[in-house]
Amino acid sequence: MTAIDVHHEVTGPEGAPAVLLSNSLGATLEMWDPQVAALAERYRVVRYDTRGHGRSPSPQGDSTVDDLADDVLALLDRLRITRAHVVGLSIGGMTGLRLAARDPERVDRLVVLCSSAHPGNPDAWRDRAATARTDGTAALADAVVGRWFTPGFAADHPDLVDRMRQGIADCDDEGYASCCAAVGALDLRDQLGTITAPTLVVSGAEDPALPPEHQEAIAAGIRGAALLTVSPAAHIANVEQAQHVTDALLAHLGGTR
Repeated sequence: MTAIDVHHEVTGPEGAPAVLLSNSLGATLEMWDPQVAALAERYRVVRYDTRGHGRSPSPQGDSTVDDLADDVLALLDRLRITRAHVVGLSIGGMTGLRLAARDPERVDRLVVLCSSAHPGNPDAWRDRAATARTDGTAALADAVVGRWFTPGFAADHPDLVDRMRQGIADCDDEGYASCCAAVGALDLRDQLGTITAPTLVVSGAEDPALPPEHQEAIAAGIRGAALLTVSPAAHIANVEQAQHVTDALLAHLGGTR
């Protein structure tokens, strides 16, 4: 499949080291709002909408993780960025893992949040894709956003949760389904040992979508990887534990732990 010209935003000083932020399935680049200001003080921050999300075009048919990685490389090439720190959550983390394994010369440091090298349950992902195509992503929105935040955080931030729920409902049906196929078919377990980028893996302790054992497996498979668990936090840990995650990103990208 041909790389897609994804929608993106760039913040921070030109010429500074680049940090690429890759969003979760069903979210847009706006999910990184809590981190951008702090990162942009010292980095050139590149956010983008994954294919089929936000303002990025949708593919026709199923995508693979290589397609998602190709989109990133095409974006970096357009911006004349030869090497970047890569930070991804959920499907964004899967994209980051594949990039670091396949194109190590393009990845400086890697951060993988609330993600997995092998999500499993391919039938469940096929069912989710089928629902998106037949009933639309709005039919999935309540169940998906229910896994994104702990009940206490959701109760305290109803406007934010409603906005994220609407974002899922607004996601292109075919684009969402196409990315579901990439997740359902993913198995990067045998590639983890080839990753040389210094890696930080972040877990949400209460994440029901991709529980901490998925991140523990990633950290165990990458030589020298650091593992951080934040709590309380479900799937969108960078929002629920914004300051904790921002501090961890700055420390790791700056070369400390």
